[in-house]
Amino acid sequence: MAVKKVLHLDSNHPLMLEQLAQMGYTNIEDYTSSKEEILKTIHEYEGIIIRSRFKLDSSFLAAATQLKFIGRVGAGLENIDCDFATAQGIALIAAPEGNQTAVGEHALGMLLSLFNKLNLVDQEVRQGIWIREGNRGYEIEGKTVGIIGYGHMGNAFAKRLQGFDCEVIFHDIKDNLTNAYAKQVSLAELQERADIVSLHIPQTPETIHLIDQHFIEQMTKPFWLINTARGKSVQTADLVAALASGKIRGAALDVLEYEKSSFEHMFAGEALPEPMQYLIQSEKVVLSPHIAGWTFESKEKLAQIIIDKIKKQVVKDDIA
Repeated sequence: MAVKKVLHLDSNHPLMLEQLAQMGYTNIEDYTSSKEEILKTIHEYEGIIIRSRFKLDSSFLAAATQLKFIGRVGAGLENIDCDFATAQGIALIAAPEGNQTAVGEHALGMLLSLFNKLNLVDQEVRQGIWIREGNRGYEIEGKTVGIIGYGHMGNAFAKRLQGFDCEVIFHDIKDNLTNAYAKQVSLAELQERADIVSLHIPQTPETIHLIDQHFIEQMTKPFWLINTARGKSVQTADLVAALASGKIRGAALDVLEYEKSSFEHMFAGEALPEPMQYLIQSEKVVLSPHIAGWTFESKEKLAQIIIDKIKKQVVKDDIA
């Protein structure tokens, strides 16, 4: 009987290894070899489990002649050539529902920190600086929150805004998504009404640099920006210009345009880009290192959802 092997390119929750083994797969963990080295043996595997270590492009996938599934332990699939994989009959499995709670809570936490200058005042008090009037904050109550992208993450953020007595609206490319948490509007209406804009969109050609000078100019009011989605959705230089002018009142960024595709490192090169220098120094900005979906609970949820989908989409097909 042929051995069914799954290649793990990133470490994940132990339950993934345990349950794949129970399903009859042999787990091979390789967290250090280069893409070129892995390419030499990729033809041996029926499955790949990856977070964001490197891009699974068409040339890599073409060599994976036995591949039946790719499990992306996360929300998006932008590090996979999805069209090529689908054409090859490879099942693409992601788990956007696995870290929706973590992202929703993180986005809310960043908003509260931004509104109340919590990062700044924490450091001031630690240095013996006691400033009250200069550190007045803002309330979410009475504000209009505009969410762009209303999938699992957008829904989770809207849900957690319930009870703050704010109005929540959203824009999405899909229609008829209004629910108890938020009302769907056009992008133009969102730009007219929103005091806060929160991004919950995947990285696609259409969403890269969605937030740019043109978008910012179309906003009727000065606004706060939250991004827990993908860094490349924001044109950083335009964000910095808007922060300097006051059109953007503050920004909470869990993701940055300068991250490498693996999301494990911030910068694509050695030099610190000038706009990034501004963000680091600005008191109007709250930063975190792409950890919005990175909780102990989400790690387990993501792994279990991937396993459940493999059972449903792959093992079921094998039996059939």
